[in-house]
Amino acid sequence: MVDVARLVQPKARERTDVLRKHGVEPGRFLLATAHRAGNVDEPDRLARLVDLLLALDGPTVFAVHPRTRARLEDLGRLAQLDAAPHVRLTPPLGYVEFTALLCQARAVLTDSGGLQKEAYLAGVPCVTLRANTEWVETVEAGWNVLVDLDADRARAALARPKPAERPELYGDGHAGERVVAALTLIGS
Repeated sequence: MVDVARLVQPKARERTDVLRKHGVEPGRFLLATAHRAGNVDEPDRLARLVDLLLALDGPTVFAVHPRTRARLEDLGRLAQLDAAPHVRLTPPLGYVEFTALLCQARAVLTDSGGLQKEAYLAGVPCVTLRANTEWVETVEAGWNVLVDLDADRARAALARPKPAERPELYGDGHAGERVVAALTLIGS
């Protein structure tokens, strides 16, 4: 994941066309995703997610997973999000387009484990819409805050300053090269 992030993120940061397409400016918007069954399949939790998104300040690009969209329609709340002036709903995006938004967002709100790590690699603060995470080291480093679906805690997490340091937690981006070198040795 680090190898791919280090390859794609510099090019993605140059994709200002993606930001224009979504009507946002670098560093002045939030990027949100939610797809986990625990958040979107339970009507009460999905309603809390909608309320959280509606309570955010400033432009928020919400990349809506197909299952999440269906549950929002079932709950009768999709139109409410669509009508919110600060929320920009988008269907799922390709990796480069999504990475362009990620790299230029002020912060990310997500329940995705992989996106928490990608946000860290991009140097973008993350607010995790769960009570726990696989990537506890991102929380310990101050780049990720667990808020579950508490809108007040999410707003407080978003108000925090970016940490001064971002330690290299996941490697240097050269794992692929080391794997090739190891396989070359084995094949010799």
